[in-house]
Amino acid sequence: MLGLLLALSTPFAFAEGSIAAGKSDYRLCVQCHQIGPSARSGFGPQLNGIVGRPAAAAGDYKYSKAMQQSGIVWTEDKLRAFLRDPDDLVPGTKMRFWGIRDQQKITDLLAYLRSFPTPTAP
Repeated sequence: MLGLLLALSTPFAFAEGSIAAGKSDYRLCVQCHQIGPSARSGFGPQLNGIVGRPAAAAGDYKYSKAMQQSGIVWTEDKLRAFLRDPDDLVPGTKMRFWGIRDQQKITDLLAYLRSFPTPTAP
């Protein structure tokens, strides 16, 4: 019974996340990905507005064929699965990352990423 209650409450336990903790967790991403007003793609695509963005949509990044053909729209569930195991969600992705197992860290990282929407044109 306790296991069932924990399983049912897990999605709600991580609903919002901490932007401050996510900023700290972003250190895992910063070597390849930029975020913020002056972000551009480099070794990896820039991450502004990633939540709700179609995969392979940053125009200044050359994506793998697997990512281009994935048909993914980056919902929080898809991002959570990708951050847990990129190759499992998109076999053949160029992203070489061992994944994050701690669900709270993923939730906090998603809260931080949500705080950077797609910039609007002037």
